[in-house]
Amino acid sequence: MVKPSRSYRVFQGVNGFILTVVVVVTLYPFVNIIARSFSSEQKIRAGEVTLWPEGFNLTTYKIVFQDSMFWRNYGNTVLYTVVATAIAMILTTSYAYVLSKKHLKGRGFLVGIAVFTMFFTGGLIPNYVLITSLGLKNSIWAIALPNAISVFNLLVMKAFFESLPTDLEEAAQIDGLSTYGILLRIVLPLSKAVVATMVLFYSVAFWNSWFSAFLYLDKSELMPVTVYLRNLISGATTGGNAGAADAQLSQVGANIQAVTIVLTSLPILCVYPFVQRYFVSGVMLGAVKG
Repeated sequence: MVKPSRSYRVFQGVNGFILTVVVVVTLYPFVNIIARSFSSEQKIRAGEVTLWPEGFNLTTYKIVFQDSMFWRNYGNTVLYTVVATAIAMILTTSYAYVLSKKHLKGRGFLVGIAVFTMFFTGGLIPNYVLITSLGLKNSIWAIALPNAISVFNLLVMKAFFESLPTDLEEAAQIDGLSTYGILLRIVLPLSKAVVATMVLFYSVAFWNSWFSAFLYLDKSELMPVTVYLRNLISGATTGGNAGAADAQLSQVGANIQAVTIVLTSLPILCVYPFVQRYFVSGVMLGAVKG
């Protein structure tokens, strides 16, 4: 076994130190937010909360968890995220697979249509008029369909499909597989990394999305949890939460932002470790063509 040189050991030490600093700097805000969400109003306002809760308090969590509307909106968020992500993955995968075929007639035009939408949009008012005219308002489709295809994700998947060896598809055609059979039985099993990455991207985007729901949904029972928490922040900061006592309202106003971040980030943080191993390879293989 070759002994590492002194310069290499120095490099490892410096690299380890830098990465440790990056990890600490990255984790500190999250830990601080969690500590603030469990701290009392006086300690938060005094700036005494760092990495550990001060004046342990669950007032805001109790207010949120005891509200049946919170759980209904939370269920809406799960439903919207699952359905919208499924639709987005079906459309993005199909479109990307088509664009990856260089022999396709009109391929450049189809790519141009997709890229055009990255720089030019119809605008807020035309989009609202379109959704309303199509009868999608106050439905899940107002959340899922307008954002069903991300052009960035589309181009990444297209580049990934282009990097796959064409011999496999030609052999599958000889064996009698149709285009759909090749996609489902050959291409997608070889594309687990980029598919997992795109699922993560879409899931995070739909989970955190609130403006589309705020714009297209009028009924509170249809809202996602992000809109619920936004309204809770607004009520706590303006003193409009008539259902809470003054002491509770003060506590909610002090740490509502921390509680909001914890409640909306926790599900994604729980899911991320399971797809993280696909993340780097999926993005790199789809973004860099060898």
